[in-house]
Amino acid sequence: MYLISACLVGVNCKYNGTTNLDEDLLRLFMEGQAIAICPEVLGNLSIPRDPCEIIKADDGSIKVVTTSGKDVTSNFTAGARKTLDICKSAEIDKAILQSRSPSCGYGRIYDGTFSGKLIEGNGLTAQLLSEHGIKIYTDENWKEGEND
Repeated sequence: MYLISACLVGVNCKYNGTTNLDEDLLRLFMEGQAIAICPEVLGNLSIPRDPCEIIKADDGSIKVVTTSGKDVTSNFTAGARKTLDICKSAEIDKAILQSRSPSCGYGRIYDGTFSGKLIEGNGLTAQLLSEHGIKIYTDENWKEGEND
């Protein structure tokens, strides 16, 4: 069983109220092989919402902020924790998440300047799930793990 970012299966939950539909992932979901969630919605963020990125401070701490500078770290943290709880209760050990997202990005995320520049790093949900032994794939590499 997989956990999949809800935007990847056609739920209009992206920050701008749209979706990142992937027909193959939708099929996986429709076949009952996955559940779909949006950590940002679970964290009580609205649809639509301002774009958000992770900012890393000099001391190594991070926060998630909107384009207007509003700190929404607590929403992202709450959504990540709720997502982990769902994975634990459903005994999910694999996730396919939206790449580059401040929640779901894995390996590469936006750099916090809202300029489109990517850096190494993980979104808050991806990081938390990974720390708890859940294998993370993104919409860009999930087919590599289909037989895991």
